[in-house]
Amino acid sequence: MVDPVTLEKWDKEYFWHPFTQMKVYREEENLIFERGEGVYIYDVKGRKFIDAISSLWCNVHGHNHPELNRALIQQLEKVAHTTTLGSSNVPAILLAKKLVEISPKGLQKVFYSEDGAEAMEIALKLAYQYWKNKGENRKVFVTLSEAYHGDTLGAVSVGGINLFHGTYKDLLFETIKLPSPYLFCKEKYGKPCDECKEELLFMLESVLQSREDVVAVSLEAGIQAAAGMLPFPKGFLKGVRELTEKYNTLMIVDEVATGFGRTGTMFYCEQEGVSPDFMCLGKGITGGYLPLAATLTTDRVFDAFLGEFGELKHFYHGHTYTGNNLACAVALANLEVFEKEKTLQNLQPKIKHLTQRLEEFWELPKVGDVRQLGFMAGIELVKDREKGEKFPYGERTGFKVAYKCREKGVFLRPLGDVMVLMMPLVISIKDMDRVLDALKFSISQL
Repeated sequence: MVDPVTLEKWDKEYFWHPFTQMKVYREEENLIFERGEGVYIYDVKGRKFIDAISSLWCNVHGHNHPELNRALIQQLEKVAHTTTLGSSNVPAILLAKKLVEISPKGLQKVFYSEDGAEAMEIALKLAYQYWKNKGENRKVFVTLSEAYHGDTLGAVSVGGINLFHGTYKDLLFETIKLPSPYLFCKEKYGKPCDECKEELLFMLESVLQSREDVVAVSLEAGIQAAAGMLPFPKGFLKGVRELTEKYNTLMIVDEVATGFGRTGTMFYCEQEGVSPDFMCLGKGITGGYLPLAATLTTDRVFDAFLGEFGELKHFYHGHTYTGNNLACAVALANLEVFEKEKTLQNLQPKIKHLTQRLEEFWELPKVGDVRQLGFMAGIELVKDREKGEKFPYGERTGFKVAYKCREKGVFLRPLGDVMVLMMPLVISIKDMDRVLDALKFSISQL
């Protein structure tokens, strides 16, 4: 067994971490986790933390869940991986059928990948090739500013967060970006409101009326999560769907962050009665156990790729671990646990409790905004609420609050100066209060 001091040394010497300024990382003490139990994770020094961000928004039923463990072991005793290029495996078939059954009506086909960015990349490529196969040369995607769909180049192209994406602008394909609904409303009306929804839909209709080369409208489901938890006006997603149908273009909905119960229903699309042409899933699909993602689409899209081999209509895309046996087996078990443990039903009082507790954060002068959709929440920190003055980015104020929370046994990772709450769906009210109390105290220390 390697001792903690040596592990920390090797970590800083060899491991390049994602979304991390390694100069700063190497100057600080960092957590190295080695095990988990329920909503708790333990580091190599034996310290215990509530995993208040679900290990980057993917853990659903807690760590080390016996049903999910059993599914993995049972599949591992059969085979860990077999290719799905021209062949199949049992868990991938069963999971595809189950995903279709629980998804919005009309989504009938499942294409697997390993993470949310890949799921989006697949949707973008499928949408583009769909029109090619239909004999139309469309090339433009419509998306939103402040969008985030992952870090591969296609996903970055339809993204809109300059901090993440600006470096790569010369590598990206053409898009038309409409304003972020939440920020548009705040800037024009001072608060979220329904008026902005109609104005934004009018902007979208103007684009679709004037451009015949739109491949698809691409957007997140109900909330721009990585932008700092910016919710859409209720009904906005449905309005977009109505316009894409009216003007015969495709709709791609990114449910990577919102799917599998995060907004209170299995998928946010359910709440507005939306069935898109593509729905992208990831994160919670395996309960936070293994990398897996899925792009769901319609028979209409699928049929456009059918033809004789020599016609070259098929989709030349895939990865080594597409439809991995182990990942699909644990994803199936994840969905069974949703049903057995009545996860979504038990979540509803927790959402109400979260809503009530979040009101308390307005008492803190360094809180500039509090945003929520279902069990997803963001608390924005500001230097001066009255003046709307933000903290300088380099001060890492959000991280300072997160580090203070660690002293209280709560593990958080902010988005800039937005304190994100994405707790496992199974967390108890008692542990929720521990998280919220720790966060409230840590913000008050600013």
